[in-house]
Amino acid sequence: MRALHRLWRLSTGRFGLIVVAVILLTAVLSLVWTPFDPQQVDIPNRWAPPGWPHVLGTDGTGRDILSLLIAGSRTTVIVAVGAGLVATVIGLALAALGALTRRWMREAVAVTVDILIAFPVLLIAMMISAVWGGSLWVVIWAVGIGFGVNIARVTRPELRRVLQSDFVLAGRASGLTPAQNLVRHLLPNVAPVFIVQLSWGMAVAVLAEAGLSYLGFGAPPTEPSWGLLLAQLQQYLTVYPLSVLWPGLAITFTVLGLNLLGDGIRDATDPTLSRRGGSARRARSHVPEVVA
Repeated sequence: MRALHRLWRLSTGRFGLIVVAVILLTAVLSLVWTPFDPQQVDIPNRWAPPGWPHVLGTDGTGRDILSLLIAGSRTTVIVAVGAGLVATVIGLALAALGALTRRWMREAVAVTVDILIAFPVLLIAMMISAVWGGSLWVVIWAVGIGFGVNIARVTRPELRRVLQSDFVLAGRASGLTPAQNLVRHLLPNVAPVFIVQLSWGMAVAVLAEAGLSYLGFGAPPTEPSWGLLLAQLQQYLTVYPLSVLWPGLAITFTVLGLNLLGDGIRDATDPTLSRRGGSARRARSHVPEVVA
């Protein structure tokens, strides 16, 4: 609760929490209600301007844009959470193998991670979709695999560092197995680093889903998606520019909120910042960071 309070006091953390809460509530709301049927075609009301009853207007087939955005938030949450779960399993498994096993296994895992990290997430998704076809599952697995490798690369050195701590050595001397040490001591101490990477990975998942749907490798036409909606509306950009604004803003604010939430979690859980206060945060802001 103390870390959550510090997170709320940060402007970045507060903005990220609000954005994530709004997206989650909107996705839950879409399960039971939308202003109109998202797939309902209403040709007489095509390209209706923002007003009542179509608050954000309609598209070229008369579908209500607000309803499409509300329904599309469900797809966004499914992809972000699904990719986060896949990345968590893959990242923690590779990090544990790369930190807790024998030297030959650690080196093999390090080489594997270095090879996999060279492939961009979008390229992995396009390769998988070439075999299995475009779908949300392609996006979830592609982003999960791609960012799971990133999580492993960042978390593995932290596990190695914590592994040399006195309390871990004491736990080992008291008879704890490597698995028990991992659950009781290692994972709680690398949780801040892991959570930050996971929040950034979910932001990448949202952006990748929108990009892949835009390219035709993501959500099928029958599934509401912000990227798919953007692809359908962009050809009318010069005639109806306002219609493209709404899905673009939804994607932008969601990705920005998740990224700032990750920054806020990093600042709220960093013990050096909590001890030194704002001056340390200002000093740190001038130091360039490299995210693996």
